[in-house]
Amino acid sequence: MSIPSAHIEVPRRVRELAGRAALAPVWHNNIGGLTYRTDDGRFIKYGPLDAEANMRDEAERMRWASRWTPVPEVIEQGEDATHEWLVTVAIAGESAVVARWIAEPATAVRAVGEGLRALHDALPTGECAWSWGVPARIANAEARGIRIPEALHKAPAVDRLVVCHGDACVPNTLLDADGRWRAHVDLAALGTADRWADIAVASMSTTWNYGPGWDEALIEAYGIEPDRERLAYYRDMWNAT
Repeated sequence: MSIPSAHIEVPRRVRELAGRAALAPVWHNNIGGLTYRTDDGRFIKYGPLDAEANMRDEAERMRWASRWTPVPEVIEQGEDATHEWLVTVAIAGESAVVARWIAEPATAVRAVGEGLRALHDALPTGECAWSWGVPARIANAEARGIRIPEALHKAPAVDRLVVCHGDACVPNTLLDADGRWRAHVDLAALGTADRWADIAVASMSTTWNYGPGWDEALIEAYGIEPDRERLAYYRDMWNAT
């Protein structure tokens, strides 16, 4: 995933959704998905249909989560035979991997860890209709033709069941101008699971975005001691699926 060139060609559907608004590309993922910001306060996500995590699911989960935690407000979601799109209200804040926060990793990592803890504490497991637990993740992967190693079929006992983000990589936390967490985005896989499923991925992703040495700072900001067994297991599960 990366911040795309301003000269990238705008898909026709995105242009239609934008109407008269000007567009600025802000994100490009590894399956060809694009995110644009409009000058009238919206974000438009557009990309190929994704069997792993689709925008229809994302819209549904954001509408649910918005009752307890800051996430984008959904304006419109749709799809055709090959692509899908999602239009949301822009939230004041920037991804934890814009240039400013890449240059200030200590601030960004702390905010991401604190934000993840706040998300887990806010969302009620008893009212969540979706699972991101190990059986659900294995079933999703196998439906996409991915064979999961037998060793990963038995997960460690659940430490604390929470509503997980499902893609807690650091770009999916927005920070305010003072470097505090502001909101979360990209919630298509949100569901109940052991909190370490999110913590493992969030801490691992610090290396991808800020370089080595920040993973334990994120866990400290979350407010917990590292659990090496669960970290290793859920990182392997992420990489396998």
